[in-house]
Amino acid sequence: MCPWNVKFSQELADDSPFRARKFIAGKDAVTLARDILALDQDAFSAAFRKSPMKRAKLRGMKRNAAVALGSMGTPDDAAVLTRARDSDEPLVRDHAAWALRKLRSTNS
Repeated sequence: MCPWNVKFSQELADDSPFRARKFIAGKDAVTLARDILALDQDAFSAAFRKSPMKRAKLRGMKRNAAVALGSMGTPDDAAVLTRARDSDEPLVRDHAAWALRKLRSTNS
């Protein structure tokens, strides 16, 4: 970590707008990607209410999650990516299909 950040870091108050959302807090990238791919619109809206993350929209977040799993995931992620490949959103479908191909080529 940058020494400057360490020097000036401080514990954030529970109501700080900069504190990680409960949905995100404490998760590694792969776990978060799996959880994002499992979200429906209502759960996404609730998790990111009054957050700039909503600007990315659920389809954008799911696309990014599929790319993360394609890059860092394991064969265990094939099921969640297969479900995402069946999405109504072409953006999510295409990236989930790419991630599945990437996982298969990396692990064969």
